[in-house]
Amino acid sequence: MTVDYLEFFPDWVREAEEPPAETQWLPWKGMQVRLERTVNPAAPVKYVVLHGAGGHARMLWPYLRLMGAVEGVAPDMPGYGLTRCGGRPVKYESWVELAAELIRLERERDDRPVVVLGASIGGMLAYSAVARAGAAGLVVTCLLDVRNAEARAVAARFRWLGRYAGPLMTGLRALDGVQVPVRWPARMSAMANRPDLNAAVASDPLGGGGRISLRFMRTYMNSVPEVEPEEFSACPVLMIHPGADRWTPLELSRPFFDRLPVQRRLVTLDGCGHMPVEDPGLRQMADALRSFADEAASART
Repeated sequence: MTVDYLEFFPDWVREAEEPPAETQWLPWKGMQVRLERTVNPAAPVKYVVLHGAGGHARMLWPYLRLMGAVEGVAPDMPGYGLTRCGGRPVKYESWVELAAELIRLERERDDRPVVVLGASIGGMLAYSAVARAGAAGLVVTCLLDVRNAEARAVAARFRWLGRYAGPLMTGLRALDGVQVPVRWPARMSAMANRPDLNAAVASDPLGGGGRISLRFMRTYMNSVPEVEPEEFSACPVLMIHPGADRWTPLELSRPFFDRLPVQRRLVTLDGCGHMPVEDPGLRQMADALRSFADEAASART
């Protein structure tokens, strides 16, 4: 079953023009990575769009309607979507490597600025990838540092599981190949503030209704950012944080964000849940994205 996430968005988004999507396949380290791409030579910047837990490229595609003239690429990260992993359990480091490689490839395609957008745990993924590969701008919905026990607790379905999952799983490497339903460890019930959208995500076999390896869980829960925030110098950062996020509340991302020495801006999306589909926050998101893209394009000249 394919979930049409666009149906959960307000009328003005559904009625906006959808960027035409082309499916591509990227051979990478024995995998076949599925990419959704839209090409628009008139777009002043290009986006690399990275999903988080329970997501995939098509889940985030409606957000491209908020960006005006847009060119971008969105991968199905290994373990999600239609990306084929070659039968190997995925580790989180592979996500960072792949994201950085996609950014490098986009920067090499032409000289337009590249902006990287990371949603949910894709925010810290995007941060680490940009620290490696560079970019003209970084947009995140949150910056969840799982070295923080409270951050691990809220990310997990059960708080005790999140707090102790990292140390416990380090001693259980023999189980790395075991695949479990995404909804078992992750608090998918807080993906959105709409029960119907949560149900759709949980039933989506490409995302929240799929399975993930214990190796990925172990390596994610023990991951560290590419650089400490004080050492980040790659580009300006925009955090568009949902204001009614029941999964990763703003106070968990704010300490990391506030330590960034680069130009940074925080926009709180009023009334929005973790997966933002509500107004007025969605309109605030559109305004912030377009303004940030204009600034990235202007900095190029």
